[in-house]
Amino acid sequence: MSPVPQTDVYADAPRLPEGDRVDPRILVGAGEEPIELEIGPGRGGFILERLVAESSQRMIGLEIRRKWATIVDRRLASRGLGDRGRVFAEDARHALPRFPPACVSTVFVHFPDPWWKKRHAKRKVVTRELLDDLARVLVPGAELFVQTDVEDRADEYERLVDAHAGFEPVAARARVELNPYGTPSPRERRAVEDGLPVHRLHYRCR
Repeated sequence: MSPVPQTDVYADAPRLPEGDRVDPRILVGAGEEPIELEIGPGRGGFILERLVAESSQRMIGLEIRRKWATIVDRRLASRGLGDRGRVFAEDARHALPRFPPACVSTVFVHFPDPWWKKRHAKRKVVTRELLDDLARVLVPGAELFVQTDVEDRADEYERLVDAHAGFEPVAARARVELNPYGTPSPRERRAVEDGLPVHRLHYRCR
């Protein structure tokens, strides 16, 4: 007897509209106003709390895992937040070049790049190429917030962003002690509860 073919339960994961150009603002009813962006929202704790805490914000997430993009996008809708927040099953490296210039007000990157072996280097999220794309889609003065609980990663990100002409630290230096946005990500909350250091980098788009 032939095995029953397995169906992909996340084949209908939410995707950005097709085409060379897509304006993410229209997907959350922002008109021409810039929106916030989370790269890699995972299980969606931050984007959910952010939209509840900031009732005027509109936000999208780009999550490469179709399972979590589907679950979180449905969760946003079920909680009445779907008109202001969406999560799409997209790789930011491929999605951002399709966005128009100056459409994003803030970018959040929480605890990225959980890969340590050299062969996985190509999967890294925070790269020079990503920063090039972010510098284009961010409005002047918009902010980039990156945090990690791995000091070596924080050092790497800091060197990378400091060397990019499109960004400058918001304060005297990029490292900040506290989360300036008030809403912690789930991973951040766990790290704090466990007494682990969280390394936070806060930049502004020139």
